[in-house]
Amino acid sequence: MITARDMAYAGMPPRGLAMPPAAPATLALRERLLLMVLFLSALLSSIAFIEPSPHDALMPVLATACIIAGVRFDRRVTLLFLLLLLWNAGGLMSLLNVAGKEKTAQYAATSVYLALAAVMYACLFAEHTMQRLVVLRTAYVLTAVLVSLAGIAGYFHAFPGAAKLFAPGGRALGAFKDPNVFGPFLIWPALIVLQRMLTRRIHLLDLITVTVLLLGLLLSFSRGAWIHFGISGAAMIALAFLTAQRQAVRLRIFALSIIGFALLAGFIAIALSFHSVAVMFAERFHLFEPYDVGQGGRFRLQEIAISALLQYPNGMGPFEFSIVHGLQQHNVYLQAFLVYGWAGGMAYIVLLGATFYVALRSVMVPTPWQSYLICSLAAFLGEVLEGFVIDTDHWRHFFLLLGLIWGLGAATVKYQRASHAHMAGGQWTHVGAR
Repeated sequence: MITARDMAYAGMPPRGLAMPPAAPATLALRERLLLMVLFLSALLSSIAFIEPSPHDALMPVLATACIIAGVRFDRRVTLLFLLLLLWNAGGLMSLLNVAGKEKTAQYAATSVYLALAAVMYACLFAEHTMQRLVVLRTAYVLTAVLVSLAGIAGYFHAFPGAAKLFAPGGRALGAFKDPNVFGPFLIWPALIVLQRMLTRRIHLLDLITVTVLLLGLLLSFSRGAWIHFGISGAAMIALAFLTAQRQAVRLRIFALSIIGFALLAGFIAIALSFHSVAVMFAERFHLFEPYDVGQGGRFRLQEIAISALLQYPNGMGPFEFSIVHGLQQHNVYLQAFLVYGWAGGMAYIVLLGATFYVALRSVMVPTPWQSYLICSLAAFLGEVLEGFVIDTDHWRHFFLLLGLIWGLGAATVKYQRASHAHMAGGQWTHVGAR
């Protein structure tokens, strides 16, 4: 499952330390079962036009596989668990305001499920880190490419009915219900491949993969996703540059970044040569749309939402703001207070701050999974900022990133302790294996 190329890409241990012993060539049956379920659940994560999705249906199976494989609750993710618990407690309390209303209990249940998924991911990647990351990366990149191809086929009417299925309304959305969710879903795998190209070698398959993902992202015509990618891409490049251990790698990152920006501009220019793309791009390429401003616009609704959250310390409950005012406020931070109450909203804000602290504390440490943490932090940063213009509290890939950061943070702490023990004359503990 882990190829020589994967291990080369993974990175090196801190200078002055020997490489830890390699993981066993043959994995235990229960670990192989876990990796298989992890691969399948990630592969199906791009099918999101129905609820519950196939990915949702597989999460109990993945949880069972985790138990069978002996995945333990890591005490280093306790704060993650407690903050998510408080966030959901506030959400459950707010249900008292909308008791008996349609889909409100389902909304709260989805929040609970996603919180548990984030904690499960954190514990999952806190041990056997590299082999599980490689499986996740392979499945996620593959499914992102497939769903991008579906969106591209739909946009260009590649076969009868393709547009209706994969690009209704003239915007690619693949197997998602909303192009504004489809676009951000593609960013983490795009960063993973781009980071590998910047710091290692450029392979033809990587070039094809990035081209497909970026075309899918462009054809989503999601302004939030475009800005998200720009911020996350810049953050990934900066972090890769700062964490590079050799001057030659820094020079490579700098040179390839300049070339990459030029190629991206050329890529967009070629895409805009298609009339339909140019028309939709001109329509969407505005900082503010008519529905953002004005009396009934997004930003006016956000002003109303600020007043509303001051009046409802226990929250209004799911969907209540849109029922009262006609539309959602499209801001996940206002959503956190309106739906989950003051306690839940504060827990959500603290959760984001704590996640950035864990990521920044760990990302500068040379570990085999450092590149994954760089891409996860960069994608998470973009998603957090995008939350100011859209509700991300039920995005599956947001909670995957959340769990990844906490899990890799926990693995990094164990890696550092093993490093110190080695330097002190102790025996190396292969934290990547267990």
